[in-house]
Amino acid sequence: MQAIAASRVFTGDAIIPDAAVLIDKGRVRDIVPTSSQPSGITAERLPDALILAPGFIDCQVNGGGGVLFNDAQDVPTLRRIAVAHRRFGTTALLPTLITDTPEKMCRAAAAVAEAMAAGEPGIVGLHLEGPFLCPARRGVHRVDLIRAPDGADVSFLRDGTPRPLLVTLAPDMVSSETVAALAASGIVIAAGHTDANHAQMRAGFSAGVRGVTHLFNAMPPPAGRAPGPVFATLDDPDCFAGLIVDGLHVDPVSLRVALRALTPRRAFLVTDAMASIGAEIDHFMLQGRRISVAGGRLATEDGTLAGAHLDMAGAVRNAVAMLGIGLPDALRMASATPADFLRIAGARGRLLPGRAADMIAITDSVDVRGVWIGGRRCDGTAGGALAGPDGAC
Repeated sequence: MQAIAASRVFTGDAIIPDAAVLIDKGRVRDIVPTSSQPSGITAERLPDALILAPGFIDCQVNGGGGVLFNDAQDVPTLRRIAVAHRRFGTTALLPTLITDTPEKMCRAAAAVAEAMAAGEPGIVGLHLEGPFLCPARRGVHRVDLIRAPDGADVSFLRDGTPRPLLVTLAPDMVSSETVAALAASGIVIAAGHTDANHAQMRAGFSAGVRGVTHLFNAMPPPAGRAPGPVFATLDDPDCFAGLIVDGLHVDPVSLRVALRALTPRRAFLVTDAMASIGAEIDHFMLQGRRISVAGGRLATEDGTLAGAHLDMAGAVRNAVAMLGIGLPDALRMASATPADFLRIAGARGRLLPGRAADMIAITDSVDVRGVWIGGRRCDGTAGGALAGPDGAC
């Protein structure tokens, strides 16, 4: 058993002053006052300026470290992506494959299953964003690869994929019967890249749609007589929503209004990160198209947004600065709420007994100074500021 003590421990729900997290076999055993931590165990005391918090959980990661999951569906690529994001506090992520061929979907599922079986740090599930989307709201997704699901797709998703599995689909393109069949098998369904009207969204929620992928983006804007996906999401008391908070994808005013309805218990932060995170590059290729990196914006040659140049620490900082919320709420939106959305709250997302000891040490300005996965230091150092190129865990 070991202990990590801090002047402030954020559990995912509340801040506990002057406490120690007790870790046994990679999991949180208890949180106790520093004065009550057991003697005779390995103990580390963080500098008083640091907060110990749950590691960030990112449900939408297309790439990092100069590579994209759509380019190579294998464990080395997953490892490189996870290490690139780890330095920014992400201890769990869903590698995301955007609309592609059935063969690549199969390889993606196999690679994630292999990584999870091997205990690859940070890889905790799979996100298939497409191909069952609305062509009119495709964004950067290739229109020639967008299609409706058939029986083989349903069988593959139900039986040939790891869990948790997040599938983004358009309720206006996929029948409620298919949505219900997928949801019944434990798949987390999100609506996205959709032209659905309010009635179609409501039907999707009733069938098993649990959340919405990057709210506001790749969907029609709400109007007084056409509430559409945005207002349908805000109006549903059980629907979660992923938010890209970079000041580019959605105006902060719209996000602030949405957050008042959602609250941090239904809104969670995502990066939609591409290859540029953790890499000094000014462009990369996505399915044969050049994506330029300029001013923190990723775009095709015609100006279409292509994911985001955003990490989770930056998303948390932006949530505080742009949305006017306190740091605890922003941290919750990056840890406990995505865990709730993915139905993995019993395993991670909070520093509570029985959960994985996935933790980060941060300053009040969300500079990441330490990362632990399963209780093991994973930032390339034995203490202090981040260093080291490999993020070995």
